[in-house]
Amino acid sequence: MKIRSFIAALALSTCLSTGVYAVDLTIGSSTEPQAIDPHFSRTGNSQQAAQHVFDRLVIPDENLRIHPGLAVEWENTDELTWIVKLREGVKFHDGTPFTAEDVVFSLERAPQVPNSPAPFTANVGPIASMEIIDPLTVKFTTTRPTPQFMELAGLVYIVSKKAAENAGTDDFNSGAAAIGTGPYKFVEWVPGDRLVLERNDDYWGEKPDFERVTFRLISNAAARVAALRAGDVDLIDAVPPSDKATLEAVDGIVLHSTPSARLIYLGLDSARDESPWIVGADGRPLNPNPLKDRRVREAMSKMIDRQLLIDRILSGAGAPAEQMVPEGIAGHSDNLEPDTIDLDAARALLAEAGYPDGFGITIHSSNDRFPGDGDIAQALGQLFARGGLQVNGVVTQPYNVYAGAAGKQEFSAFIFSFGTTTPSSAPGMTNVLMTYDEDAGTGSFNRMRYSNPDYDAKMREALAEFDESRRAELLAEAADIAFGDYAILPLYWPEVTWASREGVGYVPNKLEDTLAMFASIDE
Repeated sequence: MKIRSFIAALALSTCLSTGVYAVDLTIGSSTEPQAIDPHFSRTGNSQQAAQHVFDRLVIPDENLRIHPGLAVEWENTDELTWIVKLREGVKFHDGTPFTAEDVVFSLERAPQVPNSPAPFTANVGPIASMEIIDPLTVKFTTTRPTPQFMELAGLVYIVSKKAAENAGTDDFNSGAAAIGTGPYKFVEWVPGDRLVLERNDDYWGEKPDFERVTFRLISNAAARVAALRAGDVDLIDAVPPSDKATLEAVDGIVLHSTPSARLIYLGLDSARDESPWIVGADGRPLNPNPLKDRRVREAMSKMIDRQLLIDRILSGAGAPAEQMVPEGIAGHSDNLEPDTIDLDAARALLAEAGYPDGFGITIHSSNDRFPGDGDIAQALGQLFARGGLQVNGVVTQPYNVYAGAAGKQEFSAFIFSFGTTTPSSAPGMTNVLMTYDEDAGTGSFNRMRYSNPDYDAKMREALAEFDESRRAELLAEAADIAFGDYAILPLYWPEVTWASREGVGYVPNKLEDTLAMFASIDE
């Protein structure tokens, strides 16, 4: 199988299992976007749709390396100034030329979209001002030294100022404002059913081979696999680990797997004095909230058998996690190791914290975001019950409902994930664990409202360091602080798998993105 390399968002192509070039591609998708508005949510399901229709200044490849996108050159002329040169000759889908005005408009709009469950605030937070030097040059001034500027602002989607200036999210969802510069044009979105795209023949990069791409929402894993085997779809994502062996033995089906940089973790509501789902024997919220105590969080971590979760639920397709990023990504700390199950130590910690008889807890999770998420939640409930907690329930919901509720802090203990899409841990460490501060652009995904001044100080030092090696050291030191404090409970990094019909290649990627641009022809 010949698979072309993904370079700087140059579109790839694919075909049907007959080996004949095809104009259509049908993808069975485990999730659907929360909105077509690319600024509405940074969650992975929404970003997958956005990447087809809209471009960014820079684009990560399947190994998280950054390549030019709508920006072709950038340099920091001093610690607070960046000059960004834009790509010439790019047009939006309606024929309007792409210019610096669209960049400035997009970066101003991104953090202001109402009701966003996962905003782009952190991406644009360092920007103090933007100045258009000429139609293809923008001068950025930052509020503080920001070495990773292009990994932040560069990953915000660029929309058409002409189309979106007076548009809201509903206008994107209808298609009226869904006008980008990407390799595909928006055709229609029927929530709960399908997203349809068509080829952009004026795309600035390599032209896709498909005239039409249809993402069919098939949230049930068994139904998704069945659709592939029946030939109803050409490619599926989120292949259940338990189905890998079966599919490998099926003629005409090819698997594509890779270790992921996505951390699956348990978030704990450690900020509020009372948490809605942490209760005493009378069923009322406890005050003080036990999750505010580090010893309780450590005790819960020691109740979790991470390897058991991986072996029993993921059929071995994962690795126990102890921090934000796996080895090989800048900011990984060699000082941290995954907790192993130790119920005696857990009970001793609970007793020391003043909860010898435990307390009541309810676990929340999505049930369609990644393979086994609902089952992981059920297993955690059983493990916590073994550890001495009273588990009053395990509640799972579709991700497009669950993500919004988590963002509104409706849960006490909840399973979530963060996928690292850059060469360092900085985005996750900034968005998930730094103190929530909308103005500063930190803690955008800190649904726990965890706050640690020592950690924040170390992160500010790391984020201001231009020397890459020193910045990695500082990020690792910050990881030691946060994960030593059990800010969240890391569970595992999964292995992710796609499956396609024979004749359709796919580039497995640490981003976990399901993109038509990652597909290729088996020549």
